[in-house]
Amino acid sequence: MFSGSIQLPWWGYGIVVLLLTHVSIAAVTIFLHRYQAHRALDLGQVASHFFRLWLWLTTGMVTREWAAIHRKHHAKCETREDPHSPQVLGVNRVLWGGVFLYVKESRNVDTMERYGHGTPDDWLERRLYTPFHKLGIVIMLIIDVVLFGALPGMLIWAAQMVWIPFWAAGVINGLGHFWGYRNFASADASSNLLPWGILIGGEELHNNHHAFATSAKLSNKWYEFDIGWLYIRILETLGLAKVKKVAPTPRLGVIRVAVDAETLKAVITHRYDVLAKYMKSLQRIAGEEIGKLKLDARQGQALKRWLGVDAATLLMPEQEKLASVLKESDRLSKVYAMRADLVALWARSAASHEQLLKQLQEWIHRAEQSGIAQLQEFSLRLRRYAT
Repeated sequence: MFSGSIQLPWWGYGIVVLLLTHVSIAAVTIFLHRYQAHRALDLGQVASHFFRLWLWLTTGMVTREWAAIHRKHHAKCETREDPHSPQVLGVNRVLWGGVFLYVKESRNVDTMERYGHGTPDDWLERRLYTPFHKLGIVIMLIIDVVLFGALPGMLIWAAQMVWIPFWAAGVINGLGHFWGYRNFASADASSNLLPWGILIGGEELHNNHHAFATSAKLSNKWYEFDIGWLYIRILETLGLAKVKKVAPTPRLGVIRVAVDAETLKAVITHRYDVLAKYMKSLQRIAGEEIGKLKLDARQGQALKRWLGVDAATLLMPEQEKLASVLKESDRLSKVYAMRADLVALWARSAASHEQLLKQLQEWIHRAEQSGIAQLQEFSLRLRRYAT
């Protein structure tokens, strides 16, 4: 068997696999995801062409297809039109068969035409990367075998071929909408798998991404780490990239006496922080009411979970139990209904600016007159949000 030009101990080949696949992960999260799909940053020609070449060699994915499928995922998230929702298709199907769902959707002409705009369309893309998208992985196989020998080279190549389909198409698209923790009550089921985004380039922070899809930085809390953001900052320092958008940092100013247009703008800008803080108030009230309602620990935990989502997303038995609890507690019923009204402030795209401002003013007035201490405290916080 051909031994290759580079001889390494067994653990050395393991390190090579991790390094090569990590470059692929970086290319997906920086080039395909944050740059092409969401335009959260601009990439210079050198960095852009390197990532395109590397992805051609290691994945065979077409930029237009990847961007289109991901944009459709955001537009149709957790519906039957979502290309890979575990909430609809089941987590096992997405986790283990995500690559097949990707291939199936890539053949959808309507998806490509509607969501595939603005991706590279130069000579290389038209004459090489797209029509010969499988040629690159064959060339990569030859390179691996020449460098590392027949058996090690083929094993390294095999690892490269399954790395993105499993971790990106399977784990992120599957577990990232099924298991983990949530910083933001986004309308979908997205979750953060881990607070440290290293192995999958920062994509582990998936709930943060769905909350602020056009942010180049995926970490949000002080304890979270996004290695993809580190690479972007390095590229920016070298003049190879330029960050366009990051998630807004909540700002609080003095309490406004009058709820005006600036208050409305600040509340909508920081809507995820607003909702997160409101949920803390709601959970405090739930904790007080659980004892009065004589619920056990399991029922109390279930109630707190139900209060954090829209009733329509719950199973019918859960909806019935929640409705029964709300019927017994006027305080919970009121704050839960006001949560829906609060969300409606940024969900009603057809409402005029004047209508939204009036709704916010009325919401704050109702909170202040509710007689519920947590709502009264929260209304003061709303008056403090600033842009």
